[in-house]
Amino acid sequence: MPRTTGPALALCLLALPAAGETSEFGTTNPEELTMNRLMQNVEDGRVDMATCAAGYLMTKSGRHEIARETFEACAAAGYTQAMTWMSYMDQNGFGADYDPDRAADWDRQAAAAGDPVGKYNYGLSLLRGYGVAQDEAEGKRLIDEAAAAGLPIARRVQAAGYSLDEATPDADNWRYAPGY
Repeated sequence: MPRTTGPALALCLLALPAAGETSEFGTTNPEELTMNRLMQNVEDGRVDMATCAAGYLMTKSGRHEIARETFEACAAAGYTQAMTWMSYMDQNGFGADYDPDRAADWDRQAAAAGDPVGKYNYGLSLLRGYGVAQDEAEGKRLIDEAAAAGLPIARRVQAAGYSLDEATPDADNWRYAPGY
């Protein structure tokens, strides 16, 4: 059996279709599970669970602008976890200005869609008057719903008599001073 040597092997490799090459039959070796592919999905309006979950890695790696684009597209598609991540982004000023009103609204949207984390977060915002007018009765009701759905932190806050110190350390109290 003849052996293929360096120049012959190089010519054979050059004859193969390149990764991502498009022809009338489609794309050969398309990018999969890459940041470029995920962002192309977002730009094309195609979001799925994997694309939305990648937003977490994007923001944790400091790529807040693309995380924000990803979470916004996923939230628009109805992914409630993306709504709570948008709240986190706005609450911390990641990829945009710090905005407690917008953060509370993202949690309100997630809560309205039935998300237990959204209910818990929005319940805390209502208890504090953080980004929304204070409404203790509604805040407790939402935390109760999140606890009934099995969210452990909601159960802890509920068991502690809705103590905000159970939810966040006292070092954060300055952040949650009522704005209304």
